[in-house]
Amino acid sequence: MKKIEAIIRPFKLDEVKIALVNAGVVGMTVSEVRGFGRQKGQTERYRGSEYTVEFLQKLKVEIVVDDDQVDAIVDQVISAARTGEIGDGKIFVTPVNEVVRIRTGEKDSEAV
Repeated sequence: MKKIEAIIRPFKLDEVKIALVNAGVVGMTVSEVRGFGRQKGQTERYRGSEYTVEFLQKLKVEIVVDDDQVDAIVDQVISAARTGEIGDGKIFVTPVNEVVRIRTGEKDSEAV
């Protein structure tokens, strides 16, 4: 099993969620996160003063899937989250050794 973490633009969440549900994903976790990459923040004006926002708001979508689903899920996230501009985000895929559903004690694929 693999954990897919996608850092995306906040306004892309609905498109990503729809794409994932259509791809067969039955659950996901979404967190508000802040960070920067190549964008290096952005300059904004407020009441005539200019300031730099160094940490931009993003969303982190986390999904755990079977190994054979990873490529399809990653492709779905890319197509739904891409704008073509700097700051579209990143996708991280990491191995998951074990998953346990607390309520029933089910493990691995049955727990997802």
